[in-house]
Amino acid sequence: MSRGKAISVKIPTQRVIAGLEASLAKLEANYATQEASEAKYEKAMEVWRNELKEFAIANISKAENFRTNYRSYNNRLNIDYDIIVANEKELPVEPEREHDLLRPHEYREQKEEITNAIRILKMTDEEVVNTSTYNAVARYL
Repeated sequence: MSRGKAISVKIPTQRVIAGLEASLAKLEANYATQEASEAKYEKAMEVWRNELKEFAIANISKAENFRTNYRSYNNRLNIDYDIIVANEKELPVEPEREHDLLRPHEYREQKEEITNAIRILKMTDEEVVNTSTYNAVARYL
């Protein structure tokens, strides 16, 4: 498809409003459960870190490239070393976030944009939304 040609599509206004309302509901639900989801993720990360420590200690005989650093001002010894892992499946699997992490200002901004778009679309008498209007709200659908 050529970049020079524009796509002209007419989408029913009510369908766009319904999609935006669903997106707003999803955004609010995700933000409301974000704290619990993040706590679950942090707990999984702590388990993974402990598994990684156990792996490193169990395989210390394979260690190479030892680096040490003693900090006398706080009496800490830092030891770094490398372990060559023959098979990636030996390593514990790092957990992934199953949710998007939204900062409060990002949440407020997205909520305001979606709410404004819904409000404006509800005020129109047009039965269809033109492509440029759709492009303005498409990232929320």
